[in-house]
Amino acid sequence: MAQGTVELETKSLVLRRFGMDDASEMFDHWANDEEVTRYLTWKPHGSVEITKEILQAWIEQYDNEYFYNWAIVEKETGDLIGNISASKYDPKIRSVCIGYCEGVKWWHKGYMSEALRAVISYLVHEEGMLRIYAQHDVDNPNSGKAMAKAGMVKEGVLRKAGFNNKGIIDLATYSILAEEVDY
Repeated sequence: MAQGTVELETKSLVLRRFGMDDASEMFDHWANDEEVTRYLTWKPHGSVEITKEILQAWIEQYDNEYFYNWAIVEKETGDLIGNISASKYDPKIRSVCIGYCEGVKWWHKGYMSEALRAVISYLVHEEGMLRIYAQHDVDNPNSGKAMAKAGMVKEGVLRKAGFNNKGIIDLATYSILAEEVDY
């Protein structure tokens, strides 16, 4: 039976459910930042009230056993640095799509690939997923680097297959299969 979003811990991070008291940090650390949202499908939050509305919607879904959405917390400082989620669950092939973002201050520190590995391991070993995939705008190669560091394999590029804050984009697709997860 699926468990949904459970707390996960890595060497440097705690991945946990969001709470309403996360609104200010989420807003300040990434949700209002145009640099973070440039390659995403949602606009920067114009106020912390928008962040609170999003959090409320997420919190209400935590009872769903196939809802996966984690707050990423840096252990050393206790800072909320980003989020990682899995969506598009397909029960026929037991697959999910992972998406993530983190505040600019924490880019290039290896945190996202660390979080990605923890989520992949959990989804395969505890939730029984057989295929996990993720996609990124080809103009954002650092996202693909995090996927590769987590053991995901680039499958190819889907031309003009996505839309984000830049408009219509080409999407690079990465995946990992359950039998490839050795962590």
